[in-house]
Amino acid sequence: MDEKVSKSGFRYGLTFGNISYQVICNFILIAFTIICIYPFYYLIINSISANNLSARGDIIFWPREIHFTNYLTIFNLRGLARAAFVSASRTFLGTLIPVAVSAYMGYMFTKPMWGRKFWYRFVVASMYFHAGLIPFFLTIMNLGLLNNFWVYIIPGIMQPFSILLVKTFIESTPDSLQEAAEIDGAGTFKIFFYIMLPIIKPILATIAIFAAVGQWNAFMDTVLYITNEEFFTLQFVLHRYLSQAGVLARMIQQGGGVGGVDVGAMAIQAATQQTTTSVRMTITVVVTLPVLMIYPFFQKYFTQGIMIGAVKG
Repeated sequence: MDEKVSKSGFRYGLTFGNISYQVICNFILIAFTIICIYPFYYLIINSISANNLSARGDIIFWPREIHFTNYLTIFNLRGLARAAFVSASRTFLGTLIPVAVSAYMGYMFTKPMWGRKFWYRFVVASMYFHAGLIPFFLTIMNLGLLNNFWVYIIPGIMQPFSILLVKTFIESTPDSLQEAAEIDGAGTFKIFFYIMLPIIKPILATIAIFAAVGQWNAFMDTVLYITNEEFFTLQFVLHRYLSQAGVLARMIQQGGGVGGVDVGAMAIQAATQQTTTSVRMTITVVVTLPVLMIYPFFQKYFTQGIMIGAVKG
């Protein structure tokens, strides 16, 4: 067998053991990938297949009698457009503001300043201690944030874990970069905006993913603090519809009416008539798909940010 030598001096070649190891590893990785992807694939193919077949559990691997009536019906639900705008707004602001605050506070905790150790320990301690739901609710009420859009943004502005990630990442960068800028007369703000921000983009993308996914999927804060329908989020509205999928399916059927009595028309109606299963599948896809579409674009920054921020030396 031909052998090769790696840079570290390790000898490897096309031996039976190496080939078997590679085949087993590839098989395990492929199987794990399929296990992770299949649930999302199953949701999508069931949401676009004939509803009567989906309700019977006949859609397993391939879509059948493809149609998009389910999505047209779900998007026409009352209040959905407004809820989608609220969710998109809270996701944008709830990601931008905490990321900016975490970036600056993480940077400042690496600089000499008055009471730095005290404030850093204070931030870290807030990760482990929480007053509880009732005191927090009373605080929100006293701040006038009940039935207010800013209840989605203000309580989450400071993220201690994100601050720690940024601080650790900055400490792993060469000190000579900041020292050279200081010699050239740059101040704290100038160093932060022109030197550090471009360098810490990977870790900022990492915490942006955490914040965006958390804001997009959140609905408990709507349950606790919001009673005005103008501020209902997409997740809350769809969760309410999801919990009443059977009732919603019957309402859609009654509202759509029955057209024609011939066999072809009856077959089309059976394929597109809403069922509890079709409503649940479609709502789940609507909630999940935006995150699935955005995450791949941040994947490389996510991996780089976590690894560089976690290793020093």
